[in-house]
Amino acid sequence: MKCYLENVKECARFIKEQFGNIPKSAVILGTGLGKLAEDINDKVVLSYEDIPNFPVSTVEGHSGKLILGKLGNSPILAMQGRFHFYEGYDMQTVTFPIRVMHELGIKRLFVSNAAGGMNPNFKIGDLMVINDHINLFPEHPLRGRNIEEHGVRFPDMSDAYNPLLIEKAFKIADEEGIKLQSGVYVGTQGPTFETPAEYRYFRFIGGDAVGMSTVPEVIVARHCGIEVFAISVITDLGVEGVVEKCSHEEVQRAAEEAQPKMTRIMRRLLTLEE
Repeated sequence: MKCYLENVKECARFIKEQFGNIPKSAVILGTGLGKLAEDINDKVVLSYEDIPNFPVSTVEGHSGKLILGKLGNSPILAMQGRFHFYEGYDMQTVTFPIRVMHELGIKRLFVSNAAGGMNPNFKIGDLMVINDHINLFPEHPLRGRNIEEHGVRFPDMSDAYNPLLIEKAFKIADEEGIKLQSGVYVGTQGPTFETPAEYRYFRFIGGDAVGMSTVPEVIVARHCGIEVFAISVITDLGVEGVVEKCSHEEVQRAAEEAQPKMTRIMRRLLTLEE
C-alpha cells in the first residue's frame, strides 16, 4: 500500500507540473460521451500513456486523455476514458485516478456512463441521475489496508450522491426543457451485457439501470471526501418483454445522440458550483 500511495503522489506531482493550477471539479466521460471534451476550451491535454503510473484504457470509445480546460466559464479536469474491472485491472488500478484527484485537491467529481435501463418508465436516450447504487462487483475497491491519509476505514455511504447537486441538476433540466429520470444504478463486473433473467433480478433488488463502471470510482471518491454527481445515459433496455440484442456500437451511438443534453446540464451545473 505504501508503494501504491507513492505512485499516486508521483503521478499527482507530474500532473501539477504539466497543468499548473488544478481546478476543484473533475469530470469522468464514459462510453460514447467523450465528445463532451470538444466543448472544453483553453485545453491542455495529456495522454494517459505519458503520465507516470497512470493506467491505459483498452476500450473502444475511451480516448485515454486527461484534459485541463474550461467547460463554459468553469475550469475543470476531465478524464476522456476510464478504466474497468472487466479489462483485467484490479480495483486499486481502476480507482487509481480518483486517488490522484484527491492528491490534486479535487473537491467535486462529476461522472457519466452508459447504462441499460430496467425501469419500465425509461426509454433509450433518457438521462438518469443516479441517486444511489447497488455494488455487485466481486472485488471491493477499499479491500485491503486502509489509506489513512485519504479516509476512514469504514466510510459512510448514506449520501454517496450529493443531494444538493441532484436538486440543482433537476432545476437546470427543468429550465432547459430536458427530461431527467432518477434512479438506482447497479454496478456489475461485465463485460457481457445482461441476460433477461439478470435484468429481472436487478430490477427485483431495486435497480433502475445497470452498468459496468462508476460504483468503484464513487466509493473511493466518497472515501476521500470528494462530493459526487453521476448521470447515466440509458442506451439499451432490459424491461420485461422489451429485452433486445445489444452491441457496444449501439451503446456508443445512443450515448452520442444523448450527449448534447448531458453537456447542457453538466456545463450549467459546473458553473453553479464554481
